[in-house]
Amino acid sequence: MEPFIRPYAPTDLDAVYDICVRTAADGGDARGTYSTDLLMGDLYAAPYVTLEPEHAHVLDDGTGRAVGYVLGTADTPTFVRRYRDEWIPRVAHRYPVPTRPPATPEEATVDSHHHPERMVVPALADHPAHLHIDLLPRWQGQGHGRRLMARFLAGLHAVGVPSVYLAMSATNHGARRFYERLGFTEAVVPDPGPLVYLTRPTTPPC
Repeated sequence: MEPFIRPYAPTDLDAVYDICVRTAADGGDARGTYSTDLLMGDLYAAPYVTLEPEHAHVLDDGTGRAVGYVLGTADTPTFVRRYRDEWIPRVAHRYPVPTRPPATPEEATVDSHHHPERMVVPALADHPAHLHIDLLPRWQGQGHGRRLMARFLAGLHAVGVPSVYLAMSATNHGARRFYERLGFTEAVVPDPGPLVYLTRPTTPPC
């Protein structure tokens, strides 16, 4: 069977976690990097498919298995509030509130989990939505990412969202080229740290 894009289903959750960690190291495999391989998915994937599944889409390999996804939120401030009120309590058994300043990359990641307000960037107020997109390596470079992005942007446009942003590692040059081919441009954000912020209107299509 041919791969195809479909809406996310709850039965895809384990696959979404797997895709997330296997692409979390600047597009490479981050399994074994942290004390739990759930960490990346708990921050960058599962909250979205849990709190806002209507904007999550997966690439199905034709057998029912998700091998890529695009997910995000149509309204970042609202998502941040729900993340704090609903998601942090849900995974509190894995990530208790830190009792000291972060001293390792894992501690810094858990600290960012407890500060979801970091997603509300004043310089990006005109871009209320944000997204994450990942595909397993075997499925990259075949146009699936473009089609996933087009599906996500169309969903945002249908509910009246004018523009979207994404944050990416400044060292992930391959991803940067991919986004630029899809019409994303860099936004000026004061003190972006190790990140680059890119934005795009939800129209025209990719």
